Amino acid sequence: MRHIKLALLGILALMSALWIAAEPGAVEGRNVFAVRASAVQYSGVLAMAVMSVAMMLALRPRWPERWMGGLDKMYRLHKWLGITALIVSVVHWLWAQGPKWAVGWGLLERPDRGARLPIANPVESFLSSLRGTAEGIGEWAFYGAVALIALALIRAFPYHWFYKTHRLLAVVYLVLVFHTMVLLNFADWVTPLGAMVALLLAGGTFAAGVVLLRRVGTARQVNGRIVELNYFPGVKALETTIDMPARWPGHRAGQFAFALSDASEGAHAYTIASGWHPDHPRITFVTKELGDHTRRLRESLKVGQEIRVEGPYGCFTFDDDCRNQIWVGGGIGITPFIARMKHMAVRGQMPDWPEGQSVDLFHTTSDVDEGALAKLAEEARFANVRLHVLISARDGRLTGARIRGAVPNWREASIWFCGPAGFGTALKRDFAALGFPVELRFHQELFDMR
Repeated sequence: MRHIKLALLGILALMSALWIAAEPGAVEGRNVFAVRASAVQYSGVLAMAVMSVAMMLALRPRWPERWMGGLDKMYRLHKWLGITALIVSVVHWLWAQGPKWAVGWGLLERPDRGARLPIANPVESFLSSLRGTAEGIGEWAFYGAVALIALALIRAFPYHWFYKTHRLLAVVYLVLVFHTMVLLNFADWVTPLGAMVALLLAGGTFAAGVVLLRRVGTARQVNGRIVELNYFPGVKALETTIDMPARWPGHRAGQFAFALSDASEGAHAYTIASGWHPDHPRITFVTKELGDHTRRLRESLKVGQEIRVEGPYGCFTFDDDCRNQIWVGGGIGITPFIARMKHMAVRGQMPDWPEGQSVDLFHTTSDVDEGALAKLAEEARFANVRLHVLISARDGRLTGARIRGAVPNWREASIWFCGPAGFGTALKRDFAALGFPVELRFHQELFDMR
């Protein structure tokens, strides 16, 4: 989370510093309309900067994933950038329209600008001739961006409609690129601000093209085939095993992938619930019925069906040198730990983790399936992991105090959490209150792709 905040604040601070350097007199507005001109330029620069970075992150690039802590963290930054773009764009629009309204209502008087001198530079003159067009379509693009970003933030909006409408933001972004190129102060293009804006617009335009051509992640996509389906009615979860082709690069326990079985629904992200063995190239997903799409999987998926898989992604890979790890899997959040236990069972004689490292796994669930729990206990036994299962109705809630009571050396441990976000936040806050270094040793999967 710290890197997400640093990235967002860093973008805003950098663009603000470049704008002030390019427009040192802008803060000395002599009247409302002079302030308006500066505010419109500044807010426009900020809005396009965050939108451009958000567009580039939509390509799921690999290079920032490790620094950000995984694609899940990158998607959280993408979301925050979208919210920031929404807020700054509204401010930009209010500065552009508000003084005009005030003039119409008789509250302000527009200053006399006098006769305009002819523009000698042919490029500047050409851009100036497009101002009216850029302002008009920019306003409509703003309305479109507000509507689409708002829909993306509304959790009740169905995923398959979100998947289809969110791509339209690429079209809106390209319109706003034209708007920016025409309306940014012409003199600013030869400053460091102009160079940075040009770089961001170029990167964002490339990303928008890739999105519109539906080429996001294609280099990391393979077609697998379903070989086994197992349903656990007590927990309403479907286990899907897929044969993978030789092109699949393999994965590490704790990573996830996007799986596409229905083109109209789009790809969904699922944690991989299996280890990787090149001699037996298969992966397993465990999918809980949480929405319309996942409820339909039990009937729609068939053995022998082809599935498109993209990945692997994520950095929730249990990398540390702590002598003890505490794993907490809430509900379907148990899946990365299943994958890790399978890996540990296979590598038991040749461990690729610190010698003597011990693991306590806490699994809390409100649903009960004896077959699934028996399978989990078997995986834990083979991996030499101490398993603590808490059934909510029988055992109550899992708390930090209960974890600390079961793991005496918790201060020297690392904590790996996957489950409901609110539950993870509460645990993190509980341990932080006792001096546990949560920024360094509390790892939480932010498994939220919208």
